[in-house]
Amino acid sequence: MPWLPSPWDRAGVRRVAGIDVGFEDQGRITRAAVAVLDFPSLALVEQSVARLPTAFPYVPGLLSFREAPAVLAALGQLDTVPDLLLYDGQGLAHPRRLGIASHLGLWLDLPSIGVAKSRLVGHHGEVPGPRGAWTPLEDRGEVIGAVLRSRAGVAPLYVSPGHRVSLEGALAWVMACLTRYRLPETTRWAHRLASG
Repeated sequence: MPWLPSPWDRAGVRRVAGIDVGFEDQGRITRAAVAVLDFPSLALVEQSVARLPTAFPYVPGLLSFREAPAVLAALGQLDTVPDLLLYDGQGLAHPRRLGIASHLGLWLDLPSIGVAKSRLVGHHGEVPGPRGAWTPLEDRGEVIGAVLRSRAGVAPLYVSPGHRVSLEGALAWVMACLTRYRLPETTRWAHRLASG
């Protein structure tokens, strides 16, 4: 990952943010939501929602161009600067190896992780059943992420490094942000805001 400028000191993380995007008015309005949580308590600290006219069509693999303007507006409304971003989308697990989690992390120079509910690219083996089990997500001979069982008996999540985070670090952070639900608390809060 040549765009990663420096390693990340994980010791200073006090605020983790979840980001998700929904659409209103039959897709004409992009609704971006950011939820900032305290770490490690995972208590909600601040939330922000921004609505902007949708200016780019839905094109698989080009989500940044459709969602990022509203996400940046929502982030700009925050009083709290997060230390880590968990995006409901892809990081490295992208055909160009630059999904929206990577794109935003790079733009903001914040550590970021992609935590997606579905696969965009790549292949993987069967994911073992227990919570915390995972299998590599691979594409063209390269490991681009992991397929993580966040909760026993539910569909897995697709976790990939975004910016300044290793795959092992991404998995550790997602697990640290999980409670009893399939989604980490960060993106679970953001999903509720983006869907409301």
